[in-house]
Amino acid sequence: MDAELDGDSAWLDAMLLPEYRSVGADGTVLKKAALLAHAARNRGNDTERRQVEAWLKAHPSGQAVVIRDDTAILTFYDPKLGPQSGVRSADVFVYENGRWHALYSQHSRAGG
Repeated sequence: MDAELDGDSAWLDAMLLPEYRSVGADGTVLKKAALLAHAARNRGNDTERRQVEAWLKAHPSGQAVVIRDDTAILTFYDPKLGPQSGVRSADVFVYENGRWHALYSQHSRAGG
């Protein structure tokens, strides 16, 4: 998230796999190229960062991770609802060439 908000497209490009997809709570699919373009627009501008930080302050999240072999699933959830009922997002990472790379993100409106 920091790389996207700071406009660090080079870091994001290395971390996101070519097949990366992010599915929003409304079902909209965002591909890697769109995320890189969004990050570039944030470079030198902290408007979105301030908005995200305000949202995060108003909506604290718990985190959980499951790692199995070369795959990790990171979930962010509403602490009031717990990880079984209040998952806000889940990210799938794959370990390749000595680094973790993002493959897929899914977002929801749980606890939002």
